[in-house]
Amino acid sequence: MNHTKNEVTICLIQTAVADNISENVQKTIKEIRMAAREGAQIVCLQELFNTVYFPQYEKCDYDKFAETIPGNTTDLFSKLAKELGIVIIVPIFEKVSDGDYYNSAVTIDADGGILGVYRKIHIPFDPLFYEKNYFKDGDFGYRVFKTRFASIGILICYDQWFPEAARINALMGADIIFYPTAIGWIEGHHSQDGDWHNAWETVQRGHAIANGLHVAAVNRVGKEERLNFWGGSFVSDAFGKILKKASNNREETLIVKVDLSLNERIREGWGFFNNRRPDSYKPICKKFK
Repeated sequence: MNHTKNEVTICLIQTAVADNISENVQKTIKEIRMAAREGAQIVCLQELFNTVYFPQYEKCDYDKFAETIPGNTTDLFSKLAKELGIVIIVPIFEKVSDGDYYNSAVTIDADGGILGVYRKIHIPFDPLFYEKNYFKDGDFGYRVFKTRFASIGILICYDQWFPEAARINALMGADIIFYPTAIGWIEGHHSQDGDWHNAWETVQRGHAIANGLHVAAVNRVGKEERLNFWGGSFVSDAFGKILKKASNNREETLIVKVDLSLNERIREGWGFFNNRRPDSYKPICKKFK
């Protein structure tokens, strides 16, 4: 693919996950190599890409899924990023030296170097999403990484429902926000709220519009016990238009060329940044009762 200055080709890898961690990793590497051959410059993997979604259990033997950063997985993907000259976002279950655990995503630049780690800040605790039993609240704050191809923000799954997180990423200079995700329907549960999938997609498109940036959400597929992950990975432009979307039930590697010059045009044309009133926003920082 040929690229102008403002164009970048991004890739989202949507897979079903097996019990075998090594098998999951090798399958993903195969897809990354294929995407790189087709021009992908920034590749994002789904939340906890190499493990089953173990937080659906209130208790389980979770230490076997955890790893350090740097560690075996990040070493592997650092070598791959350098070999292919691409950026790779690798979400894993992180164990740190003091024994704490985080739901994290590592951003590896095209030279193979680790630019940094984002640790998921908003942690849900709901039936089949018992994440507070496993993950500490992220303590690194919001992170935007200046990669070889674009400045990118990383937010993870439940973070995607919070407009504050997207706005902060935008103010920190993100051209694109990537949302690695693990979300789906619960077998036998009929929500009175309405269509979860539609709300999930809509709120993220809203973040794209309100902040004048591109959004890329990558979700897993497949059935894991009572969770049926709905896939639907997509890329939205800076005015909420879905440029490309994956299926709800098949593994898929989505490759999308985006034009980041649209970001500035939307922000300037609609005044979303110029007409902000930070002096009026203090109530948003108060504790909700």
